[in-house]
Amino acid sequence: MEQLKRILFVSSEITPYLPASTISTIGRYLPQGIQECGREIRAFMPRYGCINERRNQLHEVIRLSGMNIVLGEVDLPLVIKVASVANARMQVYFIDNEDFFQRRATFADAEGNYFADNGERSLFFVRGILETVKKLRWKPDLIHCIGWMSHPLPLFLKKLYHTDPLFDDTKVVVSLYNDHLAMEFSPDLKDKIISSNIRRKDVTCLETANGINLAKMAIQYADGIIEGEQALDPALAEAVAGRNVPVLPFMPAADGDTSYFNRYNEFYDKILATNAR
Repeated sequence: MEQLKRILFVSSEITPYLPASTISTIGRYLPQGIQECGREIRAFMPRYGCINERRNQLHEVIRLSGMNIVLGEVDLPLVIKVASVANARMQVYFIDNEDFFQRRATFADAEGNYFADNGERSLFFVRGILETVKKLRWKPDLIHCIGWMSHPLPLFLKKLYHTDPLFDDTKVVVSLYNDHLAMEFSPDLKDKIISSNIRRKDVTCLETANGINLAKMAIQYADGIIEGEQALDPALAEAVAGRNVPVLPFMPAADGDTSYFNRYNEFYDKILATNAR
């Protein structure tokens, strides 16, 4: 019997841990729907400081915590937490770190100013997920990135983890939204990505480090694209058109409409059937 295909969901937001939005709703219901289609799933999001751990019954996974993630010359401890989603056979893993995710807001302060270290937070988030999945010894067939915080993952998967037996044939799909495209990151963000496996030419799109160029980098290394909004920013649409990869067009979903589960599931099959990385 063929082994169940494993899908790893990486989301910037998941409701009910954050307020309902297009992204957080997809992050919540799509993994459950895909699991009910017969897949094995894992779901990850950041553990923002506004998430009430007691109310949502988060608890630390001691056997997974204790690792460190290196960004530039800084060694940062990784903490993993988990919670069960009410009325669903589904768990959500949370990436946590005292420096990055203890503040009471998600991406911006009370005046609407984006946090200066948002770029570094996204790097820590995706590296933390990939290292946690390694520690779980859970080999994903496909990773689905949802929301801007997940956008560095395709690069890391293809350039830093591609020789790891756990990820050597993993495909990656990116859902695109017009979320936080104007966000500006620290100018040296690309320097914190460059390593022996990731060269400067691999991150040229981050010469201007902002949200739209981070999204373009995700597009550059994705095996498939899902249009999460009906009218994508023209620059994103142009970047998608420049890639010769499968694209799933935007599909509207009314409240309670779950028909898109099957469309997404079929799209995963299409990506998994391709041999080119």
